[in-house]
Amino acid sequence: MKSLLCVCAVLFVPAARAADESGPKAGDKVPALKVFGVVGSVEGKEVDYAADRKDAPTIYVFVQAMEGGIPVGGRPAARFMKVLDDKLGEASDKAAIVAVWLGEKAFDKHKEYLPKIQMSLKFEKTALAAFDGEKSGPNNWAVNADTHLTVVVAHKGKVVKSFAFTSVNETDVKPVLEELKKALK
Repeated sequence: MKSLLCVCAVLFVPAARAADESGPKAGDKVPALKVFGVVGSVEGKEVDYAADRKDAPTIYVFVQAMEGGIPVGGRPAARFMKVLDDKLGEASDKAAIVAVWLGEKAFDKHKEYLPKIQMSLKFEKTALAAFDGEKSGPNNWAVNADTHLTVVVAHKGKVVKSFAFTSVNETDVKPVLEELKKALK
């Protein structure tokens, strides 16, 4: 019986670690990000935000959302995004956030819901977009569908660091901004 428990424990360890990883690796080129712009610099059409942002400091946030557009992380995820938006200017006046809503078969609902999120949270430095496809997000972004938020810090067309959050709140903003500030030096 003990050996069976040991085997089961070993089998579950890799799965737990996998949930801790999401997004492209540091040093990778920022992949194309073709999404539908709903709120922000591009509205009502498809855009490649990676090409649009090029070398500018950018934080990409991939949001796993329920069918109605509500982030899986709920209010804590919304607070994280609002605090990140509020404090981004402390790192750089040229930095921006691109938040992409993911979720299978929910594309149209996300497009309807994102303007309501903007009205509620009043983002100033965050563009909101919807991805029409798998919960794992756009090709080459390596988004783990089991994470609530995947945050990718990028500068000069390269990934600085990726964060995988299965639980998130406003205190998680600090390490994200620290990575951006280090990249800007």
